[in-house]
Amino acid sequence: MNVIGSVEWCRFDQLGVPAVKARVDSGAKTSALQANKIKPFIKDGQEWVKFEVNPIQDNRSISINCEERVVSKRVIKNTSGIAEERFVIRTTMQLGDHYIDVNLTLANRDSMEYRMLLGREAFSDKFLVDVSKQFLQEEIEEEQIKKIYQSYTKEQNGLRIAVLASNPNLYSNKRIIEAGEARGHEMVFLNVEHSYMKLDANSPQIRYRGGNILNQFDAIIPRIKPAVTFYGCALLRQFKHLGVYCLNSADAITQSRDKLFASQLFSENDIHIPTTGFAKSPMDTKDLIRMVNGAPLIIKLLESTQGKGVVLAETNKAAESVINAFKSVKTNILVQEFIKEANGQDIRCFVINGKVIASMQRQAEKGEFRANIHQGGKASIIKITSEERKLAIKAAKILNLAVAGVDIIRSNKGPLLLEVNSSPGLEGIEKATGVDIANGMIQAIERKLKYSKS
Repeated sequence: MNVIGSVEWCRFDQLGVPAVKARVDSGAKTSALQANKIKPFIKDGQEWVKFEVNPIQDNRSISINCEERVVSKRVIKNTSGIAEERFVIRTTMQLGDHYIDVNLTLANRDSMEYRMLLGREAFSDKFLVDVSKQFLQEEIEEEQIKKIYQSYTKEQNGLRIAVLASNPNLYSNKRIIEAGEARGHEMVFLNVEHSYMKLDANSPQIRYRGGNILNQFDAIIPRIKPAVTFYGCALLRQFKHLGVYCLNSADAITQSRDKLFASQLFSENDIHIPTTGFAKSPMDTKDLIRMVNGAPLIIKLLESTQGKGVVLAETNKAAESVINAFKSVKTNILVQEFIKEANGQDIRCFVINGKVIASMQRQAEKGEFRANIHQGGKASIIKITSEERKLAIKAAKILNLAVAGVDIIRSNKGPLLLEVNSSPGLEGIEKATGVDIANGMIQAIERKLKYSKS
């Protein structure tokens, strides 16, 4: 009997797909092919489906339009364990010198390592699997793939990128749009609250006020304010479902906005933060204060941002009053030790794709304890230590944020992580450091989508 490896190249002449790398999975019954923009239609009285295949992982410049007759629909559990209905087509697959008729479910596999999964239904009676080896039927080198797909590559006249936010006149949003346009991309501002979605297995959509369909973007840059986190992240999940790359994912933004959950993640991953306490009952307030070394201490709303919802309590009595007042209106808060030696200073590191591209020191206005620029703090360029750099990169990685503003405070115990912002402002740090951060964000999208100017 013939032998295949754990990964093989498959060809689909009938679909017009010259080669796609498939993970061989004998534990899965059904085979699946990556597909976006799936739309059913009727042809000669039968149900057909149109779809788009991006056969090379992380490369949307290569796109193949396909259509095939639907042979059935199957309810299949995705990687999250959620059942969803998928179209099934039947076509001929070439595997090395072998031609096999296979059923393929069409699924969005953008988050998967391989664009195709080859299930046992397609090979169990024809091949044995040697999981220790790969490409036993055919090996195609990277240079060969480039030649094979040369004629399929889209002419690159720029990407279509949207900034998903609330205020088009904010410095950060304007700078991002300017930077994208300067690099030859079509930039669009989308107001979160003017966007709405159609949830449908066959033809999901996002629409904009007036009925315009927003299904043709290459990438989304989310700049979602805290008040619309829930709805903004729902839109991001819908864009992801449509095959659009989001610079920060909905899941990453959601967990970064939940300060308690984020703090727990940091503790689990050995990232040092100021001693922090959380309790539900007013009966525990006194011990909660003692637990964080007493006053002065910081009281934070769980979803505070940009210094809003953050209070300094200078005495234990004041701390008790503020904590119990918050609890009386059923508001969740964190209680955190106050780092006196920081003297109103902190460091903002701007991280893009695992690299700190700019850092500034922020000094609070006299009499204030928070160093936020928009609240009167002053910014200056600073050279961070290697320990601070590693801390910033690790914190962003733990939350899976491609773009993050990481706030660090220097203490007698070494650098401590204050918080991580998933929509960090650009104005203060660009002006303080002279670094073109907006351009860096656009370049990050280009690298992810393998875009290069012709």
